[in-house]
Amino acid sequence: MDYLSNAKVEKVDRPVRVLQFGEGNFLRAFADYMIDVANEKGYFNGDVIIAKPIPTLGNYETFKKQDNRYTVALRGVVQGKESVEYRVITSIADMVLPYEDYQNYAKLASLDTLRFVISNTTEAGIVYDETDRFEFEPPKSYPGKFTKFLYERYKYFHGDVEKGLIILPVELIDNNGSQLKSIVRKLSELWGLEPEFLQWVEDSCIFCNTLVDRIVTGFPKDEAESIWEKLGYKDELLVACEPFGLWVIESKQSIEEEFPLHKAGMPVLFTNDMSPYRTRKVRILNGAHTSFSLASFLAGNNYVLESMQDEVVNEFIHKSIYDEIIPTLDLPKEELLSFAAAVKDRFENPYNKHALLSISLNSVSKWKVRVLPSVLEYRERYGALPNYLTFSLAALIQFYSGYELRDGALIAKRGDEEYSILDDKAILEFFHSNAGEETETLVTRVLAREDFWDQNLNDVPGMTDKVTGYLKAIRKDGLRNAMKSIEANK
Repeated sequence: MDYLSNAKVEKVDRPVRVLQFGEGNFLRAFADYMIDVANEKGYFNGDVIIAKPIPTLGNYETFKKQDNRYTVALRGVVQGKESVEYRVITSIADMVLPYEDYQNYAKLASLDTLRFVISNTTEAGIVYDETDRFEFEPPKSYPGKFTKFLYERYKYFHGDVEKGLIILPVELIDNNGSQLKSIVRKLSELWGLEPEFLQWVEDSCIFCNTLVDRIVTGFPKDEAESIWEKLGYKDELLVACEPFGLWVIESKQSIEEEFPLHKAGMPVLFTNDMSPYRTRKVRILNGAHTSFSLASFLAGNNYVLESMQDEVVNEFIHKSIYDEIIPTLDLPKEELLSFAAAVKDRFENPYNKHALLSISLNSVSKWKVRVLPSVLEYRERYGALPNYLTFSLAALIQFYSGYELRDGALIAKRGDEEYSILDDKAILEFFHSNAGEETETLVTRVLAREDFWDQNLNDVPGMTDKVTGYLKAIRKDGLRNAMKSIEANK
């Protein structure tokens, strides 16, 4: 069987409009996929050149062998029905290696058609490194590489304000574009670059903050051979992901006419304030995950999909999202309902084997960030505590009721089966030292930990009694029976 190449799928040559730092699974199944669709539908007309931000060849040789072609497998549930789509991506024009061939990489700064820079250098990529140097070829850090790249572009085009770039980082940090811009300024000052360059960056370049969402599982190793047979070619760059995607781009200046991926049907939203969309994601998607995962595990399930197939847990998820989380959010109701429906489709994806114990990592801080704001907002708006989200805190306390500290984990049992709780050392030691306390004392002590919740939750009217009642029901009747009786035990 031959490899995927130009001989299998020809490519339309387009001007290079995007420089991309990083060639990992996420960018290839997300940004490059969307650009490819927009190219095909006639809305973008631009290719991508990839620059590897680290000094390793990685999959460079595979890209060359496959003429920069690869396949995205989108597999999951869409509007309640299983969906599988394969698409060959032809939006990558080339890959350059800054550490192997710096001059070839640096030449891209003089590319007249270049307009966009996309990056995914991990959360650790956008950092200020005061030991980085302008003289390095290339500088060590990603912000260092990018600052020098911008400077070389500024010099080549003699400060032409029309040759600035639109920067779209997708690293999973808050205000990623603003943080990158701040570091560019700090490095410019550290390196003694002229003030006119900083003014050019300010006037000509648009640093966007972004919010991205898509589960990308990567190369489907166990299924690759059967997929290749179906496709009729080998593809060592095959990348699997879910159909759902969301790219929120925040910019003070409008860029949607220059980057009109939304016109091609891609899930790209342009806004001057992404905070409502971040809140929607954290509260509905992440909040639902955190609120049901520990309870579902204690009820006997091991995976998200099993939870969705469990009638009792499914009802818990549904009521948490639709009755308690959505009523606390201020986006248009249709937008919230549409997003919630997509979340439930994602939870039901048979191709994503998402373990509940992996979701349980650092659950205390997750509950504070993802669930507690919905609890407090619900009480503020409706004068009562939400039943299901409050129950999730009782389930968390029961999940953390371990009996032994071992190898950096707190050990607890589900029936006769041991499981490991992973969290900060101080949190694990607290739950271990209080494991033998009476239920009401334990709840009071947990809620009093301001270092856990940024406040004393015993001060929230009704919280102590409600959590205590739920935890007593869990310990008396078992998690599943207590979950069935949430309304009765409220």
